[in-house]
Amino acid sequence: MGRVLVAMSGGVDSSVTALLLKQQGYDCVGCTMKLFGNETLPPRTDKSCCSLDDVEDARGVACRLGMPYYVFNLSDLFREKVMDPFTESYQRGWTPNPCIDCNRYLKFEMLYERALLLSCDAIATGHYARVVREGERYFLKKALDGSKDQSYVLYSLTQEQLSRTLFPLGELRKQETRMLADQAGFRNAEKPDSQDICFVPDGDYASFIERHTGKRFPEGDFIRPDGTVLGRHKGIIHYTVGQRRGLGVSAKERLYVSAIDPVRNTVTLTEEEGLMIDTVFAGDVNIISGEALTGPIRADVKLRYRQAARPATVYQEDHTLIICFDEPQRAPAPGQAAVLYDGDTVLGGGTILSSSRRKERI
Repeated sequence: MGRVLVAMSGGVDSSVTALLLKQQGYDCVGCTMKLFGNETLPPRTDKSCCSLDDVEDARGVACRLGMPYYVFNLSDLFREKVMDPFTESYQRGWTPNPCIDCNRYLKFEMLYERALLLSCDAIATGHYARVVREGERYFLKKALDGSKDQSYVLYSLTQEQLSRTLFPLGELRKQETRMLADQAGFRNAEKPDSQDICFVPDGDYASFIERHTGKRFPEGDFIRPDGTVLGRHKGIIHYTVGQRRGLGVSAKERLYVSAIDPVRNTVTLTEEEGLMIDTVFAGDVNIISGEALTGPIRADVKLRYRQAARPATVYQEDHTLIICFDEPQRAPAPGQAAVLYDGDTVLGGGTILSSSRRKERI
């Protein structure tokens, strides 16, 4: 059946991934990526992954299944490829998705290199997604459990990577995964899912950015789109496009963050109508087929992980996607991913650069 390197976080999903592959006859090797040290985390948190307990949970499952097990120290690469870009994005007024960078550079790039060193033919992860081969082409598809589907954060995968990737959980529902773990006697069968960014488990992004960069971010003006000053903000890293809570500005109507300008150190506020955008521009494009778009296509496009996909016409000009939605969308945030779907198939995507309130082409 082949030899597979299984990425194991210590959680129930990756543990059942290993279990299923062993049952299917694969020769499995388990591994955990050490991504950061305790000095990165705020004190007294129990919500982070990659802790010593997580490593022991992963090691225990590997031992129970009779698998070799390794811990790879990738903390320097994680800092370079994930944590540094995360803080740089916030300093630009963007809202990054670090899970996408982690998948791209760590799980589906560096782990492939380690897999080759261990004579493995493929890698496997606990993502809820599916890989389907049709002829000589590989397709990334949504998980059958729509509530757990993680295909959005995997849009950067290539044909070569998909050909060497296994997602055993793509056909399962989460309750089935937990049931299998319980039947196998895994102590992490009821372990809670990680809800936060792994290196910011308390959700306080601003404090993390200040610790990581050693910088303080000055107060500045809240302004209207016409430049009218509404009050003072506490530093641009505290805000994201679409945010309403925690602004501390008194107004007759509800106000939302519509733009962040790091050069002028301003945060623009507007009514909800001002958040509605119909054209989005995305860079750092990956089309999973490997072929650039040669003309307009129809696709459903997701602008955030938890946001429903909406119909649009999509063009590609050089290395930029131009996405013209049928109906205006709320608060597309620079730094987030725009991911293209054809039904349950992921076509590709890119990083949102900017947006417009006027369709520039039909």
